[in-house]
Amino acid sequence: MSRVRIIGAGLAGSEAAWQCAQRGIGVDLFEMRPVRSTPAHQTAEFAELVCSNSLKSESENTAPWLLKEEMRRAGSLLIEIAKQCAVPAGHALAVDRNAFSAAVTERLSREPLIRIHREEVTRISEDELTIVATGPLTSDALAEDIGRLNADSSVREQAGEAPAPHESCRTGMSDPHKLYFYDSISPIVEADSIDMTKVYLAARYDKGTADYINCPMSKEEYDRFYDALIAAEPVEAKDWEKLNYFEGCLPIEEIARRGRDTLRFGPMKPVGLRDPRTGKPPYAVVQLRQENLRADSYNLVGFQNHLKYGEQARVLQLIPGLENAKFLRFGQIHRNTYINSPALLTATQQMKAHRNVLFAGQICGVEGYVESIATGMLAGMHAAAQITGDTPIAPPRATALGSLVHYITHADPKRFQPANITFDLLQPLDKKVRDRKIRHQMQCELALNDLQGWLDRSRSAKLAHVS
Repeated sequence: MSRVRIIGAGLAGSEAAWQCAQRGIGVDLFEMRPVRSTPAHQTAEFAELVCSNSLKSESENTAPWLLKEEMRRAGSLLIEIAKQCAVPAGHALAVDRNAFSAAVTERLSREPLIRIHREEVTRISEDELTIVATGPLTSDALAEDIGRLNADSSVREQAGEAPAPHESCRTGMSDPHKLYFYDSISPIVEADSIDMTKVYLAARYDKGTADYINCPMSKEEYDRFYDALIAAEPVEAKDWEKLNYFEGCLPIEEIARRGRDTLRFGPMKPVGLRDPRTGKPPYAVVQLRQENLRADSYNLVGFQNHLKYGEQARVLQLIPGLENAKFLRFGQIHRNTYINSPALLTATQQMKAHRNVLFAGQICGVEGYVESIATGMLAGMHAAAQITGDTPIAPPRATALGSLVHYITHADPKRFQPANITFDLLQPLDKKVRDRKIRHQMQCELALNDLQGWLDRSRSAKLAHVS
């Protein structure tokens, strides 16, 4: 029986492997860690979360909720495990990252149809059915081979250590205006080092339970913090680097440079976070979110940065409650690599020029954990259909799944940039509905209704093959 090769056991690759195995398809799953690590990963476990530990909102009729709800109904393994490893996070789904990745690794390791290979893959065969799910930290050698497949030079690299101009040929890039961006990681502090007398527990607008630690700031404290942040020394950039951050994950110092109050309308927004001691919202606030089930560490929400470690400690300890904070991990910048999917991929995530090669996860131009899992789930379903002789069918356009894939395969190739799921990506309703809450509810109902028909067809094909 033919097997599917999956390169990368991150979020997308792990989900893709599971979907294939559930359809009776054998999988060879390749993961280069621990043989070769990356600048951002800290373990050799599958599906390691390297940035935040949040899988975003679980509030009904929001876009992130809709995407997860569609995936739950489609049988996503990783969304199921995320719920099992959830930590308190108000209305969001956040996980104990170590428990999550360990559970994913364990489930895949005991699946008899999945063979795990701990080795680096440096070449893709166009003749073997392959899912490339190497994430934003694809190795140089494999990136070069992806460039080989992409003869029109539309593979784009985004680099924390972007290649010098004379090195750009290694990924098949001849365009001097190559597409790349920088992504970043938030700091984590030890829970016992937080001064709980200066903070309070609350969730924004009292949604969900009061699971976030809030560090309130007066105007004077905020001004002192802002001035120190603006003056802080960044990590030294190479003289050929052109910083091109992903707009949805800007370092706090970049946000701050846009104006003195920009942080107060961004990651330090106090709206909806009333301090119970004063009865009013503070001037500004820093939120800390629980990292694990033991509640012994917290990450600074939205505080990714590109500062030197010593500078981070100096500036972040100006935050009330963190004066004596012990940092378990400092913020950092890392390279992101993705292909120009609108130019390269079909609606079923297959390369237009090489139908045996599919892409999934951040390398195909989605941003976010859930979005990566979603494209991995779909790639696994499409690969399984292809190997059994069925025709892969993209999810309906009205669904969050379908809208996400429609964006990465139909956006303008000249202006393509990774995206999270939002209602802007979803198909608009046939009639105009002014009330946003009602409009979103109607879009969600339409999406879930259309999803069911697609799932029924997919499951019929799955049962026919397995039986």
